[in-house]
Amino acid sequence: MTLTETRERTASLGQRALALVKQREVGVLAALILVIVITTAKNPNFLFSNDGFRDLLVTPSLLMLIAVGQAMVIITRNVDLSVGSVMGLSAYLVGRVFVDFAWLPWPTVFLIGLAFGGGLGLINGLVVAYAKVPSLVVTLGTLYAYRGINVMWTGSERINASDMPREFLALGTESIGRIPVITLIALVVLGAAGWYMTTQRGGREFYAMGSDPDAATLYGLNVRRRLITAFVVSGALAGLAGVLYAARYGTVNSQVGSGYELQAVGAAVIGGVAIFGGSGTVFGAAIGAFLLMTINRALPVLGVQDFWQQAVVGVLIVGAIVLDRLAATRQERALARERERSHD
Repeated sequence: MTLTETRERTASLGQRALALVKQREVGVLAALILVIVITTAKNPNFLFSNDGFRDLLVTPSLLMLIAVGQAMVIITRNVDLSVGSVMGLSAYLVGRVFVDFAWLPWPTVFLIGLAFGGGLGLINGLVVAYAKVPSLVVTLGTLYAYRGINVMWTGSERINASDMPREFLALGTESIGRIPVITLIALVVLGAAGWYMTTQRGGREFYAMGSDPDAATLYGLNVRRRLITAFVVSGALAGLAGVLYAARYGTVNSQVGSGYELQAVGAAVIGGVAIFGGSGTVFGAAIGAFLLMTINRALPVLGVQDFWQQAVVGVLIVGAIVLDRLAATRQERALARERERSHD
């Protein structure tokens, strides 16, 4: 190998390393590790106790599922604010299935939860795609509609652990190689979503829609179908999160899922998904979910009051949006300079 080839290879590796460092996901992952290190230094049980390590993985897993679906919707330049209500309805449905149809094999509740959540997401997608109503308005309406149905359905009742099979509840406590089963399920979903979004034509079309919906339509993409697909996936993953919530906590009432919709949006945005669509990854959204939930667990350990916990999360979300706008503005200026040079 000549000296010139060595220099070219070194320069190429340096450029790749620099590009990697610039990725938002790497920065968010570094922030997550920093939070864990600082909190563990304050209280070693945060990480090194059996319950601490388990909670570090299990607690963010439900939000990660919802954030993955939310990221797919946001990438298309839309948003789904109904996911928390879908999660709550699905969790209660699972409990009712166990109570009213005890003869059904318990694994079937996963199919029921996915199908039910996907159906609710389909309603959102159809209204947004065909009625041309902004997704913010549609899903804000279904957020309250689904939550109202849940409250009306559950009333003052709740599903208890005694109403569910022990094999199902074991999913909330069992681990494989110290990794909780719920976390493994979430990681499998993340891997499948990431594979689809990065390697399949349908996934790339999501990005095209988010970057420029009009151009995507002119290019011949079936924008409506992709848009509906994104909402169906978001609803299905919220439904799956509801099933796993029931297994994890063993108690379901009308308030399950409250607040998860905004946390999912926050996780996606913090993880690098542009709120205006067209960029970001589901992997970044997953890391963002872990960062948000880890911060919520870490701040009380560090002696931070509840008010400041919410303030910190809010600052992270606002900061992420500001960074997105700055990056977009910088990119637009760079493209403008390139066009000027080409004309000269």
